[in-house]
Amino acid sequence: MNKLTAQDYIDKAFSKGKAFIPFITCGDPDLETSEKLVYAMEKAGADLIELGIPFSDPVAEGPIIQEASERALKGGVTTDKIFDMVKKIRETSSVPLAFMTYANLVFTYGLDKFLLGCKECGICCVILPDIPFEEKGEMLDKFQEYGVKMISLIAPTSKDRISKIAAEAEGFVYCVSSMGVTGTRTEIKTDVAAMVESVKEVNPIPCAIGFGISSPETAAKMSKIADGIIVGSAIVKIVGNHGRDCVEPVCNFVREIKEAIAIKSKP
Repeated sequence: MNKLTAQDYIDKAFSKGKAFIPFITCGDPDLETSEKLVYAMEKAGADLIELGIPFSDPVAEGPIIQEASERALKGGVTTDKIFDMVKKIRETSSVPLAFMTYANLVFTYGLDKFLLGCKECGICCVILPDIPFEEKGEMLDKFQEYGVKMISLIAPTSKDRISKIAAEAEGFVYCVSSMGVTGTRTEIKTDVAAMVESVKEVNPIPCAIGFGISSPETAAKMSKIADGIIVGSAIVKIVGNHGRDCVEPVCNFVREIKEAIAIKSKP
């Protein structure tokens, strides 16, 4: 398989219309099922898959993903085992993959070791929601050294900081649609369109909306505003409900979301 750069993977993800980015917690219910989910979600239309590395104190997560992390950790999942899983996936798949985790886990593992692992197994980008824009300096230098994109997040509270964040953003911008932690919501009331517009005024980088998107209808609405849609808790909830039998229901949901944003995004 050709060796793609991080930017190659990201360009691939956003090159076919509106990108759909599903999230799963690695190791919930086990790594074998997580691996199967990656292959199946790719076939179902996922453009980039966000892999959550379980952490004991996931401050940005709501109860659904917190509980998934607890299950995975109790099952013996480690960062090394997740890297091994991704290496195996890369033997047959070139689907763009991102890690989502927390700074303490990365620093405990070793920043250089972590980024080298990402580079070697084709992780194109990493999302660290607990690293403020003002504190990413030296960390960003390391990401650039290893050729891995550090994804910037903007939130409804970012306001005047959006232009600064957007100016330095790489890969794509993660637009947090709702205040608080991740979770499923029936309605998104934040003016996400204004957030995306503020980013685009500074940087033509792709913008993906996440936090709270839990239905094809909401995904379709948000796809009119942004370049990509991120869905996490709704998928993790399906995994939690079905356990090792989750692959088919998750893929049915992925197809529904992908079809919804494809139809809505047409002129």
